[in-house]
Amino acid sequence: MSNSYTKAAFGIVVTSPEADLLRRVIGAIELVGDVEIGLEALEAHFHGMGEDFAAIFPRTPESPLDGLLDLFPDENFPILDFEIDFGEADADGRVALFFSGEQFGVETAAKLIQRCARSALPFGFEWASDCDRLRAGEFGGGYVAISATEIDYCHTSPLLDRAIARMIDGGADGYVLSKRDGEYGLSFWNNEGGFGSLARATVFSEAEAGSFDIPFADDQPEWMAMPAPLRI
Repeated sequence: MSNSYTKAAFGIVVTSPEADLLRRVIGAIELVGDVEIGLEALEAHFHGMGEDFAAIFPRTPESPLDGLLDLFPDENFPILDFEIDFGEADADGRVALFFSGEQFGVETAAKLIQRCARSALPFGFEWASDCDRLRAGEFGGGYVAISATEIDYCHTSPLLDRAIARMIDGGADGYVLSKRDGEYGLSFWNNEGGFGSLARATVFSEAEAGSFDIPFADDQPEWMAMPAPLRI
């Protein structure tokens, strides 16, 4: 029998009020996971948590701390499976935090940062898959990119597939359909809105581009290959 691990370790800098909020959230999570704590004690604790906590983690009719359960993949196991070390506030009121864990809850950490560390956004961190035996498919990793409105999770597997596809396709990272406009210059096709900016362009695979029904335009649209992403 082998054991698999999801590991991560990273730092983030937040404001002093955000650090204080995170400490209160950690304390509340410990209460939620304690089956011996009664509803009356939870009510008393909730009323002392502050308006900022109540706004981010609103209560439900069943329990005042149920708003925390959305942080966890399984609400029946509301446990932080990583450590958060708090530094001292600097002269500007900023606090350095260090997240780490051998069985790291990637989704929980991402949601916690999005809700309680908004001054640090956009922010991201990497994680690694590990195993105590050399078994195929047990290793890898990925990253999480967090903004105020979305969380983007990505595993190394599709990144590897894209890298191999670029080797096969001469370095292209997909194709965009473009046309020239006398006033605006180049514009690019978007399946939802038609021709517009490159930032919103639909990226097609070679097979998708070959079978796509090119829309009519004043200027004949042409396919352009997207280069591989920039690297440091």
